[in-house]
Amino acid sequence: MKVLVIGAGNMGLTYSEGMAKSPLLNRKNLMIHDVSADTIATLKEISYFDVYEKLEDCLPKADIVFIGVKPYHADELFERMKPMLNKNQIFVSLMAGVTIESMVNGLGMPKVVRTMPNLPAKVGKGVTSYTESKDVSRVELLMVRNLLDTTGESIHVDNEDFINKSTGISGSGPAYIFYFMQSMLEAAQKMGFSDNDSKILVSNTFEGAVQLFNESDLSPETWMNRVASKGGTTRAALDSMDDNNVNQLIKDAAYAAFNRAVELGES
Repeated sequence: MKVLVIGAGNMGLTYSEGMAKSPLLNRKNLMIHDVSADTIATLKEISYFDVYEKLEDCLPKADIVFIGVKPYHADELFERMKPMLNKNQIFVSLMAGVTIESMVNGLGMPKVVRTMPNLPAKVGKGVTSYTESKDVSRVELLMVRNLLDTTGESIHVDNEDFINKSTGISGSGPAYIFYFMQSMLEAAQKMGFSDNDSKILVSNTFEGAVQLFNESDLSPETWMNRVASKGGTTRAALDSMDDNNVNQLIKDAAYAAFNRAVELGES
């Protein structure tokens, strides 16, 4: 099995490195292509994979093709790719808002898997939702899933509507966490903690809370109630959030991301 990654941006390079470090592929079976001369030079210093400057030198060899370019480059790229393709190839999109139908039509190829990755894939803690066109077999889908899992975990969803929904939760979600962390950092610094101490207080609190959640069957609400006692400090903080409707605002933010994902797919 030969795998090609087109586009060495954030997600393209992340998946390339994840696959390269896994036992699934050896160096000769993993190829990466980019159009930037500077990026090509940087990639050639990494010994994980074979680097190609010309698409025609690598695309016809590939069994599975990951496409990680910016969505607005997709149509132009598809036109360049079309003369070099064969119907046995599987195309995996890392692009936000690019539908399966637009890829099938743009490439003239039937086997497409659409994904929604997220940033923690860079540290092997990503979650990628994915769904496929009807021509992708169960065996082929399993091969793709194994490759996606090299950057964390993957979740198969029934249709593209859930790809857009997962954009609002996991795809954009890390930014919500960073937003909350930034607010807590600023509060700690305003209270007089140093930048370094503020970072320790906030990052370890987040990491510890996530570990508690993952290692138990308790809901976040149950954990909140275990921390908060009537009339105590935590209850004062939670009451303040409730009074300011923070719960609903977070839900609204997730739906705003979901709705924008739908709009991008329709444009």
